[in-house]
Amino acid sequence: MAGQQFQYDDSGNTFFYFLTSFVGLIVIPATYYLWPRDQNAEQLRLKSLRRVHGRCLWYRLRLMKSQQSIVPTLKKAALLFGWVVFLLLAYKVSKLDREYQEYNPYEVLHLDPGATTSEIKKQYHLLSKKFHPDKGGDEAAFMMITKAYAALTNEQTKKNWELYGDPDGPRATNFGIALPAWIVDQKNSMLVLLVYGLAFMVILPVVVGTWWYRSIRYSGDQILINTTQLFMHFMYKTPNMNMKRLAMVLTAAFEFDPRSNKEATIRPTDNIEVPQLIRELGNINVKKKEPPFCYPYSLKARVLVLAHLSRMEISEDLEEDQRFAVRKSPALLQEMVNVGCQLTMMANSRGGFHAPRLVSIENCMKLTQMIVQGLQETKSPLLQLPHFDEEHLRYCVSKKYKVRSLQDLVSLKDSERRSMLRFLVEEKYDEVISVLGSFPHIAMETKLQVLDDEDSNNITAGSIVTVTVTLTRKRMAVRRLQIPSPDVFRVSLQADASKAKTKVWQNNKKQATKKSKKKKLTKKKAPAAAATVRRSLNSAPRYPPPPPLQDAVAVPKEDDEEGSDKGSESDEAEANKDSPSERDEESDKQSDTEVDEIAGDDEEQEWEALQQSIQRREKALLETKSKVTHPVYSLYYPDEKQEWWWLYIADRRDQALVSMPYHVCTLKDTEEVELKFPAPSKTGNYQYSVILRSDSYLGLDQIKPLKLEVHEAKAVLDNHPQWDIPETEEEDEEQEDSDGIEESEDDDEDND
Repeated sequence: MAGQQFQYDDSGNTFFYFLTSFVGLIVIPATYYLWPRDQNAEQLRLKSLRRVHGRCLWYRLRLMKSQQSIVPTLKKAALLFGWVVFLLLAYKVSKLDREYQEYNPYEVLHLDPGATTSEIKKQYHLLSKKFHPDKGGDEAAFMMITKAYAALTNEQTKKNWELYGDPDGPRATNFGIALPAWIVDQKNSMLVLLVYGLAFMVILPVVVGTWWYRSIRYSGDQILINTTQLFMHFMYKTPNMNMKRLAMVLTAAFEFDPRSNKEATIRPTDNIEVPQLIRELGNINVKKKEPPFCYPYSLKARVLVLAHLSRMEISEDLEEDQRFAVRKSPALLQEMVNVGCQLTMMANSRGGFHAPRLVSIENCMKLTQMIVQGLQETKSPLLQLPHFDEEHLRYCVSKKYKVRSLQDLVSLKDSERRSMLRFLVEEKYDEVISVLGSFPHIAMETKLQVLDDEDSNNITAGSIVTVTVTLTRKRMAVRRLQIPSPDVFRVSLQADASKAKTKVWQNNKKQATKKSKKKKLTKKKAPAAAATVRRSLNSAPRYPPPPPLQDAVAVPKEDDEEGSDKGSESDEAEANKDSPSERDEESDKQSDTEVDEIAGDDEEQEWEALQQSIQRREKALLETKSKVTHPVYSLYYPDEKQEWWWLYIADRRDQALVSMPYHVCTLKDTEEVELKFPAPSKTGNYQYSVILRSDSYLGLDQIKPLKLEVHEAKAVLDNHPQWDIPETEEEDEEQEDSDGIEESEDDDEDND
């Protein structure tokens, strides 16, 4: 058996192959993921947004960042350097000589495979004269020629070459290791051991440990676990949380504590500037000694957030800290919404404590809108528009226009709107109209059904109800003359609620009285109508009578009684054939067949709809939609924010969530969302609300009533045919055998 021999690469050729492959595995993926995107495309995108978002804070910061940042240049330089190294190594490898070649004596003698012995001898003599050392030839080449000649003429050497690929017979297998020999040289052994120990015993454990320690501190949404526990404690402690308390809990998050987050900072000037802001803001519960609200980091974050909502001017140092707090707030408020939903689910399933009230969760959503727009809760939504100040609102809320919302402003005629906004010059007015036209208008359609049930429209107690909500996003400019004002929407909701309060028996009674009145009117009108018909017939001119209808039954006269029996029999047969009873039976059969056909079509349509819904769900699971929807117009938010929405079902009378809020992050044009919840355990009529809330804009929320009529669940049949399992043949045979044994025992007893 051939031996094995390990040797290091003395020449370094194998090491270059390894090094080229290693550098390529790093450079190629890094170029794909880290190469800076086309700056021209980003500039063009920002240029297209300039007309609407030019005054936004995030837009101005993005322009400054793109002009001052040198990170893309450094990335390009590093990647280009990596490619240069990779190409040089590839060129080096392409110029390396092949060390491991298959030995072929025919190539050494410059002969074709299968040459005859005479041709081999002739070629050997010619090459020997040329390369013989005594005649000034190459000794190494002459030795190779001699070896090749022996391999082709000597039977033993030829056999060794054919079997082992070498005329000398089997030899040891060499495995080259792609490392240069100097690495394992005894002189460098301590240095190599030191490098290996430092890399694998110090650096690698430190890197892995640091990554693990940081990852376990954060949740899947990159929120500190301690912050989530803090939110859960205070939402459990205060189920009904007002806006002031909510702001205190928000700013107590550990993301604002420098000990937990290195991005948060405490400056020496905070001891001077923060108290000044507190005096300007007024009462913000500074004297409250409840931890962590009394900690310096929490107090500073609260002051900065409240100053942002008041649109106050602050110093540059505090402005940088304020932008950090404002950037973190929407994600933290979303975490508070999630915590509130978790507590609600725990309270519904386990009980034992009060779930957070609906107003607490909705306050989290409202505070997100307020922080994105930089407005307080009591301020007008019109202040989201550019060039609008508090003093300008008096023109809008006057008795002539009564504009208090964005929908009211959109519903005005152009002439009235221009007259109301006469304090704006033409350029500013055009900018206001452009911004207002970019605001979203969502058309919301709902469909109520019970999936995976025989009757999907029948809601029974305890069944899982699915509300399919279709959201269609349009610009306000498209529907500016069709959007109802909030007051009209509120009146319609009140009307629907008053209709819902009427009892079922009252509705039936009203319908019965209407039917009875109609019957009386028809009875009174019948004689008068008959008299008018008779008068009209008497006054009409005499015309020959029309021929009898085919379906009419002719009344025979006395003269006709003497007719033939055949004619009378045929008349009787026709009369019997077309009798009214038979016609009614035929019409009933036709109506039954039509009903069956309609029912079959309805079942096919329901089946197709079910299959389409299943396909849509599977496609939604496999498809990953981008969360980049539409940029939000925000004058004071420091980052580019996308339009996202909350969609949920609530019982506003009991102030409770019916379905958990679904965060719609992919609504670009149209989105279909399924909200599921268990139907109430008691039968009756229920009034819920489907609520759509924006996480970016004030005054664009929508509430749509949802009426739910719950019926009693069908009783479960104990003796259902599907449970009648027929007995197998073996059981039948066993039963017959047992019967036979019993009969034989009875016979024996009789004989005795």
